[in-house]
Amino acid sequence: MAKDTFFRKKETLNAGGRLIDLSHPKVMGIINLTPDSFYAGSRKQGIDEALMQAGKMLDEGAAFLDIGAYSSRPGADDISVQEEMDRLLPVVEAIALNFSDAVLSIDTFRAQIAEAAIVAGAHIINDISGGQLDADMFATIARLQVPYILMHTKGTPQNMQQLANYEDVFAEVYDYFADKYHQLKQLGVHDVIIDPGFGFAKKPEHSYALMSRLQDFGALQLPLLTGISRKKMIYGLLGNTAADALNGTTVLNTIALTKGSNILRVHDVKEAVEAVKIWEMCQV
Repeated sequence: MAKDTFFRKKETLNAGGRLIDLSHPKVMGIINLTPDSFYAGSRKQGIDEALMQAGKMLDEGAAFLDIGAYSSRPGADDISVQEEMDRLLPVVEAIALNFSDAVLSIDTFRAQIAEAAIVAGAHIINDISGGQLDADMFATIARLQVPYILMHTKGTPQNMQQLANYEDVFAEVYDYFADKYHQLKQLGVHDVIIDPGFGFAKKPEHSYALMSRLQDFGALQLPLLTGISRKKMIYGLLGNTAADALNGTTVLNTIALTKGSNILRVHDVKEAVEAVKIWEMCQV
């Protein structure tokens, strides 16, 4: 059978009527509207700081901005829906107004927040819980017809590290994606991106085992997002801190590109864009 008659990996997204081509890897810049996210350099308090960071990341080549108002680091404090809403929506509205071409992703596991953010001008929902922490999330995504980033984790940010137990971490994460994608497809969700959830309910050895087999997620034929920026799997191994983990992040991002990653979710856009450019030159 000819090669091009096989099923192909989906490499486009419809985000608010804009068709985004993921056959060339894209970079997603992180903007955290939280006082306690694990990397201090990502914390942007208030509209002015968030707008400055958005402009900087877009100028550096970010294709997406991922905006979150609930810290998902291990052991983070739980906050109310109202507090998350109050932090998030004014910033989403301001960025959508000032950068009308920006594609905005919202990092939330709450369906109510997701819907309000889309109404405010966002385009994509990035759910760290894969619908596990809000039973209404999948139906909301289907009704809104927006791209959905499906991440793997267990439990909540408050207890996930106590649940980092696996017999075969790749098999469990793969089966999770296959099951969740089937549910989403049945509901009519068209654009699903998978994220293995490095560091979420995973010890460093689990995260590196997933990285070593990242290419095998290609069998799902879905776009793949890699989010390892400045995480403990890097600085814990190297014996430094998140502030010192840019070099390790670039190394792992480059490895992820070689294994088929379509989106790099990062704190440092310029360096990730450069990694993509250099990697692409090697594909000629």
